[in-house]
Amino acid sequence: MNVSDTEIVNSILMEEGMQPVNEPEDAEVVFINTCSIRENAEERVWNRLKEFKAMKRERDGDMTVGVLGCMAERIREQIMEKEELVDLVVGPDAYRDLPKLLSDVDDGRKAVNVLLSLEETYADIKPVRTNDNGVSAFVTIMRGCDNMCAFCVVPFTRGRERSRPAESILDELKQLSDQGYKEVTLLGQNVNSYDDGENTFAELMFKASQVDPEMRIRFSSPHPKDFPEELLESISEQPNLCSYIHIPAQSGSNAVLERMRRPYTREQYLELVEKMRDIIPGVTLSTDIITGFCDETEEEHQDTLSLMAEVKYDLAYMFAYSERGRTLAERKYEDNVPEDVKKRRLSEIIEQQMSIQEELNKKEIGRRHLVLVEGTSKRSDEQLRGRTDTNKMVVFDRKDFEKGDYVEVTITDCTSATLMGDPIKKSSIAEFEAEPVAV
Repeated sequence: MNVSDTEIVNSILMEEGMQPVNEPEDAEVVFINTCSIRENAEERVWNRLKEFKAMKRERDGDMTVGVLGCMAERIREQIMEKEELVDLVVGPDAYRDLPKLLSDVDDGRKAVNVLLSLEETYADIKPVRTNDNGVSAFVTIMRGCDNMCAFCVVPFTRGRERSRPAESILDELKQLSDQGYKEVTLLGQNVNSYDDGENTFAELMFKASQVDPEMRIRFSSPHPKDFPEELLESISEQPNLCSYIHIPAQSGSNAVLERMRRPYTREQYLELVEKMRDIIPGVTLSTDIITGFCDETEEEHQDTLSLMAEVKYDLAYMFAYSERGRTLAERKYEDNVPEDVKKRRLSEIIEQQMSIQEELNKKEIGRRHLVLVEGTSKRSDEQLRGRTDTNKMVVFDRKDFEKGDYVEVTITDCTSATLMGDPIKKSSIAEFEAEPVAV
């Protein structure tokens, strides 16, 4: 979401005649686009702001520093007045106001706009992608969230749900296709509750698949509470709708899920997983897990471990709980799981998950996949890296292939995070015949 928001800000500022630069040392204006989801993300922002304050001092004040996004409203007084780290603070719904706010700073005033909107979707702004790979892009289809999970600050920092008109989304997909992009991820805080009054998310996904049959479509992040069978059928039937679903569980304990205000049970979640695997053979699943939430017992922790062992996720984003200001959990519960217990439980979850991932990846050896090349391998310019339809990273010899190619690859080896393969030939979504998957 922050990458997507940055591309919107790029567009707004470039319309004013400004141009992006590669290094902050060369900039007249520096923005940090922030996230409040986890404490360590905020810590990185604080450290970076202090670096920019020192840089600004070295330049005798000849630099404007601003904070964008989710942290803006929550900490504006501290960063502007107490710490004097920034010149302007702009919330996620106020980016259109940036030219005026920058003018206020030029006139010697501090500038703030952190008002949330019930309508703003930036649907008419064409994002400017300055730092992407030219192969994969993000397209925001909705903003805000209405779920009010106990641990989550998003409804307070990004406001209520509102969906962008489908026509503007499809137009952007067409533009990306014309520019040569081969993969797009549709973004929203609760993406499968998308509804623009004329289209549901399932309908939007089908229409997106028709824009360019050779452009893959992914989405993130959905909620287990509203996953229509129609959507799963479309993923199964449309070759360019990727057979990969991120489906956050957060916990395997019904008691913890209730405290988190997650409106499903462990049993309902497992039924949904079974339905996904029945309808989409070979689908890969990822999840979010929070360990150490308020009052979590050892038995509840074991429930999470057992859920992860039963589902066998191909990927998991795993975190120890950190209390966020203004959330229901902060108001109602005590953050009472000791830090050393959180760390130990997180280590157990990570260790088990890495073992599961390696086990699943070993089963990929000998299989063929269609890999979209994203660029060179991090370890060698003689190798390329890319992702399968099922979102697994594959590394293989460069040969004559290039970034943006679809390459048919046979998997030969693996780690818990990466597959290694032998490239067979350049191919396409239409040409590639996927192997049947045992269910």
